Amino acid sequence: MKLVNESDMETRISDVNDPNRFSDFAFAFWTVTAAFGCYFCMYFFRKPFTAARFHDADVWGLSFKIVLVMAQVAGYMLSKFIGIKIIAEMPPHRRAITLLWLIFAAEGALVLFGLAPRPWNAVCLFLNGLPLGMVFGLVQGYLEGRRLTELLTAGLCASFIVADGMTKSVGTWLLFQGVTEDWMPSVAGLIFLIPFGVCVAILARTPPPTDFDVAARCKRDTMDRSERLAFVRRYGIGLMPIVLMYLLVTIVRSIRADFAPEIWKELGNATASSIFTRSETIIAFCVLFVNGAAVLIINNRQAFLSSLATCGLGFVLMTAALLTRTTSDDGGFRFMVLIGLGLYLPYVAVHTTLLERMLAMTGERGNVGFLMYVADSVGYLGYVVVMVVRNFHPSATGVLGLLTLLSWLTIVISIACLATSWIYFSIAKKTS
Repeated sequence: MKLVNESDMETRISDVNDPNRFSDFAFAFWTVTAAFGCYFCMYFFRKPFTAARFHDADVWGLSFKIVLVMAQVAGYMLSKFIGIKIIAEMPPHRRAITLLWLIFAAEGALVLFGLAPRPWNAVCLFLNGLPLGMVFGLVQGYLEGRRLTELLTAGLCASFIVADGMTKSVGTWLLFQGVTEDWMPSVAGLIFLIPFGVCVAILARTPPPTDFDVAARCKRDTMDRSERLAFVRRYGIGLMPIVLMYLLVTIVRSIRADFAPEIWKELGNATASSIFTRSETIIAFCVLFVNGAAVLIINNRQAFLSSLATCGLGFVLMTAALLTRTTSDDGGFRFMVLIGLGLYLPYVAVHTTLLERMLAMTGERGNVGFLMYVADSVGYLGYVVVMVVRNFHPSATGVLGLLTLLSWLTIVISIACLATSWIYFSIAKKTS
């Protein structure tokens, strides 16, 4: 295993004319707005149903809402496994039309969810998750391999943090307006159908990386099966701890997101629709600032190691949230913000910096989409397993108890994973 010589890369960068700074700003504003809007709108085809409680229905002794969450996540997980191949091999000119077809398929599944009788309409949420799992990789493809990638991808990731709260707010509002639980998800999606199309049209006009971008981050290209396997063989020892950390963070983050109304209730806070948006907006701004700042670090290896430290900061915040929860008298608001911030710092760092700079510092031919979908597929598989085990082997603890237990487990194992990856790439630098 050999890393790119950073001094040679800096020489290549100096040989390329740096484009106008105003053009940089205009490009960043244009692209991050389109990417944010695209993924923000996508969430309204995925998450509004979690605002409903579906109290009046059970399936085989399980809560119907849990069945729905498991069905959609199973489709989403399968989509991630399929995406390992599709995203890695997707040519840039086909991204926009593929995005549109995926979102039409997702909305069609939501309409079927409203038409089909319970509990069989749970299958429709599986079909809804199946296309949605590939949206992120297609949008991210427009952003990777650029000097501003961290800033752009942080903006993209901020979209799903904010949208996660806002989808619940919109879903709750639609229920208050008299829309039924079964039809509320498709109505929410329909509201955001045209905005999604507009954002995709803008994103499709994003120019490819410049020569300066390629000199700084290496050229990105499609990867066939043999190239994907070769990359994993060469860097698997350093990559797998990151994937394991991401698996644990994904599980806890998903529980916090999908069962937010129940967690807020156990914390003693009335779940007014605005509280979801308020807590997630605070988290989004903090995560955007911290992870986006990695764009200021030119040296790829230094940026990679700094991002590992950012992940560690997240686990420190999670520890603080868990230790101070019982002393809080704000209805759990501080706890939910701190635990959310602690989860999203490493979660977003993987999206923005860790995999991006890993590819840049190795100089390998490929794309971040492949690495991201390896991590995502494992992460959502883990979440499905946890949901199945919990519901067929229930314990006396509620969702908050499960969140607390898994958070402690995540903190301990993830810190060990960070240390392993740090040592591996530090040794790799010395031996390259």
